[in-house]
Amino acid sequence: MNEQTFTVLGYDKIKEEIAGFALTESGRVKAREMQPSTNLKQMTSWQEEVYEAIEILRISTSVPIHGLEGIETVLKGFNKGIPLRTEQLVLLLSFLETCNKIRRFMKDKEYAAPRVSAYVHGIEELPELAAEIQRCIRNGQIDDYASRELLRVRKQIGIQEERLKERLNQLLKSAKIKPYLQEVVISQRNGRYVVPVKKEYRSKIRGAVLDTSASGSTLFMEPEEIGSFQDQMEWLYIDEQTEVEKVLFTLTGLAEEKEKEIRMAMETMVHYDFLFAKAKYCRSIDAKKVAIIDEPVILFNDARHPLLGEKAVPLNIEIGTDYHALVITGPNTGGKTVSIKTAGLLSLMAQSGLLLPVDEGSTVGIFHKVLVDIGDGQSIEQNLSTFSSRIVNIIEILKEANDKTLVLLDELGSGTDPGEGMGLATAILENLNNKGATIFATTHYSEIKDFADNHDDFMNGSMEFDLDTLKPTYRLRIGKGGESQAFAIALKLGIHPKLLERAHEITYKAEHDYTSLFVEDPAALEARERQITVNRHKRQKSSKVSKNPVIKFEMGDSVHVLSTGELGVIYRGPDHQGNYLVQVRERKVEVNHKRLKLNLPASELYPEDYDFNIIFESKEHRKLLNRMDKKHIEEGIIREDT
Repeated sequence: MNEQTFTVLGYDKIKEEIAGFALTESGRVKAREMQPSTNLKQMTSWQEEVYEAIEILRISTSVPIHGLEGIETVLKGFNKGIPLRTEQLVLLLSFLETCNKIRRFMKDKEYAAPRVSAYVHGIEELPELAAEIQRCIRNGQIDDYASRELLRVRKQIGIQEERLKERLNQLLKSAKIKPYLQEVVISQRNGRYVVPVKKEYRSKIRGAVLDTSASGSTLFMEPEEIGSFQDQMEWLYIDEQTEVEKVLFTLTGLAEEKEKEIRMAMETMVHYDFLFAKAKYCRSIDAKKVAIIDEPVILFNDARHPLLGEKAVPLNIEIGTDYHALVITGPNTGGKTVSIKTAGLLSLMAQSGLLLPVDEGSTVGIFHKVLVDIGDGQSIEQNLSTFSSRIVNIIEILKEANDKTLVLLDELGSGTDPGEGMGLATAILENLNNKGATIFATTHYSEIKDFADNHDDFMNGSMEFDLDTLKPTYRLRIGKGGESQAFAIALKLGIHPKLLERAHEITYKAEHDYTSLFVEDPAALEARERQITVNRHKRQKSSKVSKNPVIKFEMGDSVHVLSTGELGVIYRGPDHQGNYLVQVRERKVEVNHKRLKLNLPASELYPEDYDFNIIFESKEHRKLLNRMDKKHIEEGIIREDT
């Protein structure tokens, strides 16, 4: 597998969505590192894990794995020759308590998830370590009773502090220094007690100046009488810190002795976090188990693209059963690209052990590589055109493809001359087929349908199109190539049937009756007439013409003959009475302009240099005109309608 495949198919987005369900950073990292497997036993095992995890979530949505945060940092501090800090030991204690919770949680889940619940046996209970940390640390601080010596030192500190405060209070009340104080208060500077003395009385008090006020009028002095008390206090604080370090070293040593067990417990908990993140994601997309076989097969029933949410249209995709190449033809915007991406993405997800958003009875095989050519992939750095860059990509695909490869090709052969593109697309499909690759390709070349129909390894397919609504249904239909809907849509919108019959003859070298298929929809006619009226008003306003201009018909305008309800094409006119000669089916009739209503103007139906003889003259008549243009014809007679 390669990163381009993951990016194009959206596999990276799936990993990010799974990471969003993880509770810890370690779980999120593991989700982002997820990769498809090619080992059948591993894939089956992963899928079974996720299925059991979903069963556990149905019983209880709250899985106790929250105590993992920070534990990796704690483990990195092991065996460094320095003790763990108090906050790190608190994190370790929280982790050990979480491990005990997960053991109790999984104990009654064995009946629903025997495989997943058994993982807690890799988490060893460490009651002695947990109890010792709990005994020595209270409220985030080393407790007085953590050691006898620490208790003794802290008691001495308490006694010395009382003596110091008592001596300070005596000084503040004494006539010896009270007159020289800025105010009768005690404060601290650099951890030592001081009194505020007026600057001008500095020489009246014996002691050290530890600080000065911002204005300089007040000196914060440590009187000589309490200096020795404070020195003793500092020595006691040093003794206290020494005893605290001894306790931290002891607790760190106990933890390091259980490093192997703690690491195993951490790995198990991270696996649980990752596993339940996958399970939560699969639940969110209503995913189900699929059969996994060691063959290059895709059989998805009502598969939904997981990134489209409720917009996803279910697709039935089958490749690798009686044929191993599926070619989807048909118009753009019909959902061909979504179908090809759905097949590729779900295959990657299945090989990653995820459940899939499909219906029961679905089967997926194993592909060692999934190679894709979807989108333009234009290389700005190399200044390659869209077509060139896609050919470079296809060359790599042809090199790597084999009988264990799934190849996804979207709009194969596009971006160049249609004739050459079709030939190139066919040759590429033949080459990949000869290599034994499983192929899912889309193309707009209708000629490739014939190639697929005549090849046993290939199957045609198409995206369904609703001619009533003139919209694609985005449903995949396997077994029949996509028919071009351009003529049918044009007929539905009211273009003249004769024009379509000529277009069909040019395209397919065969005649086809569109006249009998033409049925005008009254609602569509009314709506179109309203729109034409609006458009005319806009044009009249923009060109500043009069409010009620006379509408003149031009040759080729499609019109409704109101007296008969038929659709016709303007051939000639008007004469001095306002009559037009109108081609209606196989005849020309004279109709007054008041009995005509514009359907579509010629400018919207035909190119600027269009030869209207194609519509108004018979094939034999056109041939005779053509010959007469080249030379004199003795017996040629041309009659024009008058």
